[in-house]
Order: sequence, then C-alpha cells, then structure tokens
Amino acid sequence: MKVLVPVDGSKHSSEGIKVASHYAKTKDAHLYLITVIPSVADIDLELSASDRDRLLESMKRRGEELLTKARELMTSLGVTKVNSILATAPSPAMEIVSYAEKEKINLIVIGSRGRSANQRFHLGSVAENVVRHSPTCVHVVREPAWI
Repeated sequence: MKVLVPVDGSKHSSEGIKVASHYAKTKDAHLYLITVIPSVADIDLELSASDRDRLLESMKRRGEELLTKARELMTSLGVTKVNSILATAPSPAMEIVSYAEKEKINLIVIGSRGRSANQRFHLGSVAENVVRHSPTCVHVVREPAWI
C-alpha cells in the first residue's frame, strides 16, 4: 500500500502524519511525504532574475526543512518506510493529485483546517481540491487525531 502525505508545517499536517503512521504500522504501508513550493518562474513579481533565484532557493530550503521535520516525526512514531518529495508547481493541490496518479498512490492522508464555507469560497482549499480531483481515496484529518 502506498500512502501520500502532503506536509506544510502546520499542526493540521502534523495530525495527518500521525494518522498516516497508523496506516504504515497496521497496513505495512509505504509513506510518501510531499511538500509543494510555489512556482515563481511564471509570476511577474517585478524581481530581477537573481532575486527570483534567491527567493526560489529560500523556498526550497524551507521545503526541505519541512520534510526533515516530518521524517523526524515519522521516525519518532516508529515508521521507517518513508520517501520525501519536494515539488515545485503553481498549484499544490494539482501537484499532489498529479503525483498520486503518476505513482499509483492508494491513499492520500491530508490535514484540513476545517474553514467555514465562506472562507473556502474566498481562499480556496488544498484539501478540498485534492478530494475533488484525486484519482484515489483521500483521508481528510481534522485535529486532533486519535493518536
């Protein structure tokens, strides 16, 4: 079984990691942690090329830090079968869905903030878009998890 876990450093994604660790231990699942950083290549930010490169490098470092912390949490929960993916894309939700399709993921475990309907309308929701477009089952975790 392959389980994809999007992480963004929030307490909600940490709860998703905890739930995914349960699948890893009880179903012998292999976990894939993914962090998606925004693509700045096509955005007109009125930055020089060198400033844009520095911004991208800074976001990549932050993404790597998030993945390292997520792996450490997984290890502390007794999970060792973990891959880490750092992706760059304009839409985190679509990159998560695309990766799930490409790698034939069996389950996506994603944290959700549980925003109100009005907030979702204005801000959008990665979890909502993943659920809507996912090729596989999605376990949406609201905090606190049972673990």
